[in-house]
Amino acid sequence: MKKTPLFTLLLTIFIDIVGFSIIIPILPVYSKEIGASNIMVGIIAGSYSLMNFLFSPVWGNISDRIGRKPVILVSLFITACSYLLFAYSKTISLLLISRIIAGIGSANYGAAQAYISDITKPEDRARAFGYVGAAFGLGFIIGPVIGVFILKMWNVAAIGYVTMALNLANMLMAMAILHETRKEVKSGTPLLENPIINVRDGLKTPVLGKLMFISLLYITALSMMQITISVFWSEKYGLSKTQISGMFAFMGIMSVLVQGFLVGKLTLKFGEKNMMIIGAVLLAAGLYIIPMAPYKEGFYLVEGFAIILISLANGCLSPSITSLLSQNAGAEEQGKVLGVGMSVNSLGRVIGPYAGGFLYGMAMFMPYFIGTLIMIGAWNVARRFRTKYAHI
Repeated sequence: MKKTPLFTLLLTIFIDIVGFSIIIPILPVYSKEIGASNIMVGIIAGSYSLMNFLFSPVWGNISDRIGRKPVILVSLFITACSYLLFAYSKTISLLLISRIIAGIGSANYGAAQAYISDITKPEDRARAFGYVGAAFGLGFIIGPVIGVFILKMWNVAAIGYVTMALNLANMLMAMAILHETRKEVKSGTPLLENPIINVRDGLKTPVLGKLMFISLLYITALSMMQITISVFWSEKYGLSKTQISGMFAFMGIMSVLVQGFLVGKLTLKFGEKNMMIIGAVLLAAGLYIIPMAPYKEGFYLVEGFAIILISLANGCLSPSITSLLSQNAGAEEQGKVLGVGMSVNSLGRVIGPYAGGFLYGMAMFMPYFIGTLIMIGAWNVARRFRTKYAHI
């Protein structure tokens, strides 16, 4: 495996996630502060994911057509512009528009994953995608800490300026260091394709479709938790923004430990198919435990245990599904297939926030209870997948 380009891409992803995670812990609370309802909080978060859904296969297909590097550079610039607008988002409408633009720019992970596929052997990809998860986790450790510091020193607008600067610096670094991995670009196909048709066709494919469906269920359940947990901790347990950011930082630490050090070893021991089954069970358990925490003594112990289970689940599911998608896609369609896979994930991040906001309005515990049921369904699909496709 070529480690130097992989390290460079991981650094690019890490900086991107630092900018992203500065905003995520405060977004639901800030949305409510400027007048958003529970449903509107879900819409604001869901708009970001909706754009991911629409543009992930587009960016992936373009990266097959003209190369990975141009897609990464342009998408980083678009993301930087979105955070500039965020700095001026004093109304719900401007905040919504800023998240829409951010969703378009950040939909480049299919191209980034295809870049990794270009520079790694099939047997090394689960470990490489685990490193991507570790880069995500490390970004989630540092991002919330920076966000809290900025809020204490300045205000929410300053967060927009800092994240814009991070993305511009990231773009310049990628421009200078990343090399193009697609030596022979794909021709004869349109640059833009209908993402809805691509996702529909992807889900209809026997092997890839089952993997994408498992991913859809998993991301939906996870997103229901992610979009409601800040408000849940604030309203039920009285946590401050600083304490909430600390909880997100702990999630990041666990993600780094799991995906940076355990995923490769666990995959070698159990294989990707078993990892999906294990991950589904762990996520169901973690989601079920979250609303069970006591109000005072034992809160951090119970919630910390739930976060550990969820981090382990994420480490089992995400790299394994991505690796299996990559291994079952042709060399000329890595960008497209992985882009469609990311688009399916984004669809889950559209459904999850909308459903999470609606269910939270019914009862605080509902997003986690329904998420548990969804993951029981994902476990059943993964178990059947292992039996039916034992030969691949």
